[in-house]
Amino acid sequence: MKEHRHARARERKAHLSPDAERMVAAALGLANSGSRIEDRFWEAQLAARIERLLDSGHIQAVYDSLDRLHQTDSEAYGALIEAVEEAAETVSTEIDGQRWDMLLVAAPLVVWTRFRIPSGPLPAEAAQALAAHWQGHVLSRPARFRMSPCLYSIDQLPRDFGELRRVTRKLGLAAVSGQAAKLDLKTLPETAEMLADSRFLLGVVAVPSGAPLFRWQESEPGDHASRVQCLEQWIAQARPNIEPLLPGCGFECLLPDAFHLNLRESDRRVRPYSIRAAVHYLTHALDIEPSQIRATVAPFGDERADEYRIGLSVGEDDEDVAHGIVWPLLGAESEDDEPPPLEQIREVLREVGVAEMRLWPDLTEPEFCEDCGVPLYPNGKGEVVHAEMPGDVEPDSTHFH
Repeated sequence: MKEHRHARARERKAHLSPDAERMVAAALGLANSGSRIEDRFWEAQLAARIERLLDSGHIQAVYDSLDRLHQTDSEAYGALIEAVEEAAETVSTEIDGQRWDMLLVAAPLVVWTRFRIPSGPLPAEAAQALAAHWQGHVLSRPARFRMSPCLYSIDQLPRDFGELRRVTRKLGLAAVSGQAAKLDLKTLPETAEMLADSRFLLGVVAVPSGAPLFRWQESEPGDHASRVQCLEQWIAQARPNIEPLLPGCGFECLLPDAFHLNLRESDRRVRPYSIRAAVHYLTHALDIEPSQIRATVAPFGDERADEYRIGLSVGEDDEDVAHGIVWPLLGAESEDDEPPPLEQIREVLREVGVAEMRLWPDLTEPEFCEDCGVPLYPNGKGEVVHAEMPGDVEPDSTHFH
């Protein structure tokens, strides 16, 4: 099953609505299907119902059905979340007698810094240049494209599947018409300050139904390029336009592709950078060597590990945590993987010079600061505490967590 990420329903319901019941039944049917023709039957049922619910704003039934299957059947949950993601990031509609397929695409950046990672609306010239390079080096010849003139943090992305579908439709119609899309970029939420995080360029590619979306789908030799070639060209052409937008930051460009696929890939790729950036930050802020940092790692979750939290301590006091890192587990990741998540964490710590890693053996319920809402991290004494820099050190960015 693919790994997935979605905003979970806040309340678990004992009784599902008729729409939610039918989605659960169709997802179970799809998960147990024995042929592609049966797959298509269940997929069509799911798509019609999900699209209707997202378009009408009655999204709670979608979350209720996801929550039920998350508890009861992981394979059916995977089938349903894929159907929901597809409905959110794709729109098919007829315009002036022509059927158009529209896909919400993202170009993620994995960014690290000792300071602040910018986000928000882009200068018009930068947005135009990036959109031109995106279209010229990644998209197919018949594709039309409209990019949002914004560098989004994870906190500023559309909050639910219904909003994602509305953004897909709005940008898609703008791509087909060649007109600007009216997006509200002045009231974006504040962005949590992190030493390593993802940033996203968003857009919608629209093609006549059945036409290729990307260059790697093109069949003509002059138009075709592999995914690797597209990424190389994107890095070469887009990076000079991105660098001025991220002063004081290092960053890695990922291949522009479908929104949910790249949301998960950015989650995966940012994890080791979070550790590297934290150790780099501590060594410079405190004028110490990486070998003077100790890491305490603990699994956190309700019934199974959903994430590891890493508390970094300095000095002789095992009670204090100077900086904390969250290493999320994505989808079906577990200690049965090769290499297992803990070994991945250990390897990154070794690479940056942190030799001492202590592990809590038991699963711990996630805890957060009541005042500011940030995660609490494990220390060397078996407690979860707030990450705080030593009191005699006041660098500009001590509030990163």
